[in-house]
Order: sequence, then C-alpha cells, then structure tokens
Amino acid sequence: MKVTHAGQTIELAVDHLFVAGWTGRDADAVQHHIDELAELGVAPPSQVPLYYRVSNSLLTQADLIEVQGEGSSGEVEPLLIQQDGTLWLGLASDHTDRDLEVHSVAASKQACAKPMAGEVWAFDTVKDRLDDLQLRCEIEENGDWVTYQEGSLAAIRPLAELLSGSGLSGNAAMLCGTLGARGGVRPAARYRMVLSDPARGADIRLDYAVRTLPIVA
Repeated sequence: MKVTHAGQTIELAVDHLFVAGWTGRDADAVQHHIDELAELGVAPPSQVPLYYRVSNSLLTQADLIEVQGEGSSGEVEPLLIQQDGTLWLGLASDHTDRDLEVHSVAASKQACAKPMAGEVWAFDTVKDRLDDLQLRCEIEENGDWVTYQEGSLAAIRPLAELLSGSGLSGNAAMLCGTLGARGGVRPAARYRMVLSDPARGADIRLDYAVRTLPIVA
C-alpha cells in the first residue's frame, strides 16, 4: 500500500496484521471493563494485553467499508507498521462487529475491515513524546458531528511495550488499542479520526463511511 511521509510517497507491505486488545494503562479500569463484559457473556481474555491475529487483507485505505447488520462500530487507534528495520506510526480504526463480540472477540475482530490513514510518521521522530500525542474520533449522529473518543496516548500502554510483547517483525502492522467511548459504544454511519502531535502542530487524519448489508437467513 502507498502512504505519504514528509510529503513523499512510500510503499509499505503488510503481510501480517495484529490487533492489540485490553491495552489500557490503568489496570483497574481494564479489569472493570472485563468484568462488565463478562456480565454480558463475553469471555475474559486469556492474558492482558492480548494480541489478536487477523487477516492482513482487512487493512484498507478505502473511504467506505461494508459490514453485515447494524451492530458494528469503529475505534480510533495508533497503528504501528514494521518494515525493513524501520518502524512507522500511523492511524487506523479497529472496526468491530459488536454483536459477534459476545460470542468471540477474536471472530469479531476478523469480521470487519480496518480502515487506515494514508499518512505515517517515522516512529523515531515522536518516540520521546508519545504520551503527548492526541487521539480524537467524531461520529455523525442525527446529522451532527459529535465527539465519540478523545484523549492522549498516555491512556494506552507504552507502544514500545506493546511492540515488544507482540513480537511484531518485518512487514507487519498492529493496531494498538483505544480510548473509552463517550456515551457508550454504538454504531455510526460516518467517522472522522485524527492523531495529533501538538509539539509540531501535525495531524494524521482518517475519514470513512460505513454501509450496512442485510443479514440474510
């Protein structure tokens, strides 16, 4: 896939794709969420954090994805891409089938495409201030754009720690976890996401729409 870096187009190959889950830095809050989901019938993770392996074909730069039914939603997440000894930082959405999540979190991750932004930063240029980077997601709701998720990477486990734990190697990418949803997790037809570096006044942006397909029995 082609992305831009510092105004130049580069080619990245992603042969392996991972989705890191349960990556919140506040361990008590993570356990609380696990307990909440358990009450809904969602099995707890076998370890924290947990690295779900999904098909590399799910990563897409399309501005429209199609999903089955009305039960999916997106999540703004930092994206790490490792290739030829270089680590890149980007932005992606872990779009997930919430209805399927009750039966299998792993299957719910595999069920939906993962939109990614068309720009990346060299990880080394921001690694010393990762906690200062900001994530924001807006959804279109009743004709208006509303803030759905917002916060800094300080709420997520250090990306270097996630990288080490995942065993990510060449030509691989990983979505690194997300922030709590204001007003609760819910579907939307359109998403606007941004990863911001206040020190440089730089942003990576991702916009995409969702088309729902009928579930035919």
